[in-house]
Parts: sequence; structure tokens; C-alpha cells
Amino acid sequence: MSRIIRLESGVSMKFFRAVMAASVLAACGGQAASAATTGNVLFNGTITATCTVTINSNGTMTVSSNLQSLSSHNAGGSAGIAQVDTTGGVSLSVDPVATTTVPASDVTATTWTPTFATSGAQTIAETGTATALTVPGTSTVAVNLAGTKSGTNRFSAGNYQATVTLRCE
Repeated sequence: MSRIIRLESGVSMKFFRAVMAASVLAACGGQAASAATTGNVLFNGTITATCTVTINSNGTMTVSSNLQSLSSHNAGGSAGIAQVDTTGGVSLSVDPVATTTVPASDVTATTWTPTFATSGAQTIAETGTATALTVPGTSTVAVNLAGTKSGTNRFSAGNYQATVTLRCE
């Protein structure tokens, strides 16, 4: 014998819903509330060895009394000043002088010698050789340039200009 339950709208349907909700609550009532859970969020970052060069001032060359040296080291001359900010793990150097402007009357060879020295995060005595910057931080770089004539050759009157490239890589 089968029984067919017929639900009538109105009060009987509301009663059925209430009975079902009560049975679900009764089934869950014996269980403890779930505990809070946590998770870790990881952050990764990579910094490659890098440096930034900022030129603060250009240098000035003056001539020696024997007219065979035009240099930032001569009396009245001054080094060019740059700032280097680095993570460390880079090399600092000066390129050979490639660009010069000399008076038309100066027809003899000039040997140009760029050098640099640093103070600050890392101290480097004056050199013309590539040097490792191993310490992160800011260093002040003094860039010097000397032009020399050999034998009986002398610098001529006029304007001289040379470009020194300070390289950090």
C-alpha cells in the first residue's frame, strides 16, 4: 500500500517548510563550529646589480707653466664631479677620450689620460682602471683629465674641450 501525501497550499506548506528547517538544524546542532583558518602570502623580489650616474659639475683644465700639460690637476683646474648610486656588484671606469676640440693652430699630438677617484659608500684611490663597486650606496666621483705633449711640442693658444665618459656597469 502506498501512501500519497498531498500538500495543500497555505498552512500545510508553511508547516512542511518549518519541519524541514528544524530537521536540518537538528542534524547540524551536534557539530562544533568550524575553526578559523590562516594562509601565508609570500612576496618575492629581485634586484639586479645596477647603478645610476648623475653628473653634478663639469671639470676645468688649465695649462702648466711649460705649456706641455693641460690638466684638471694643474693649479686652477678642477675635477668633474659625479654621483654614483649603486646596489653593488658593478664596475666603474672611464672610457678613453674619443671626442676633443682643439684650436686649428694645435697640430701636434696630445695624449689624453682620464682618471677617477671615489669617496662615500666606497673609497677608490685615483685610477684609470676599471674598479669593482662591491658596496651598495652613494659615492661621489671626481673625474680628472690630463692632456700631455711630448718632446718640444707645446699647447697652442685657444679653446680646448674633451669629453670623458664615466661608465658604471
